[in-house]
Amino acid sequence: MTRDEAEAWLRSNLDVPRETLDRLVELEAATIEANSHQNLIARSTIESFWSRHIVDSAQLLKWPTGNGPWVDLGSGAGFPGLVVALLTDRQVVLAEERRKRVEHLQAMIKRFALAKTSILQGRVEQQKAAPFAVISARAFAPLERLFTLAQHLASPDTLWLLPKGKSAASELEVARRTWQGSFRIEPSVTDPDGAIIVATGVQPRRRR
Repeated sequence: MTRDEAEAWLRSNLDVPRETLDRLVELEAATIEANSHQNLIARSTIESFWSRHIVDSAQLLKWPTGNGPWVDLGSGAGFPGLVVALLTDRQVVLAEERRKRVEHLQAMIKRFALAKTSILQGRVEQQKAAPFAVISARAFAPLERLFTLAQHLASPDTLWLLPKGKSAASELEVARRTWQGSFRIEPSVTDPDGAIIVATGVQPRRRR
């Protein structure tokens, strides 16, 4: 997916206006520049930035997510969290443990004047925050461990949006042994081998 194709997808699927697309262009430039100082994204993904990072993040907005706060676990370079913040007017929390990544995210929040975006610094399992309406995580942890680390941040109504690669089905099979809820696997629009695990009502499975 080229940049032109990515912009066309954003306009047709999410009705993204021109001024927001311009901000995404600025996000691309800022991320690539920062990547020369710390390893934020794989260099191999720079040429496919709009597909691999912008649309890959934005596609999570295809699902009805309500208006409550959204937390992005292991936000790293800010994907999908920063893209969600730029495309919506909702409260977004970027959860990140590593200091340099936190500094990068702080710089991006300031640069784009994202007044409703904040950072939770530290280990996810140690965070004490009110339940979030949406939890996203990209390349953060295997599904079973992710639920274990972050379940205290969720309510029964929380929507989990979890981009995965080829491992989606196998990770879900493992997670179902100890977790229950409504789970489905949706195809990724950016990767024919990728998938998104969409879940609600996630809770530990009761032992018999």
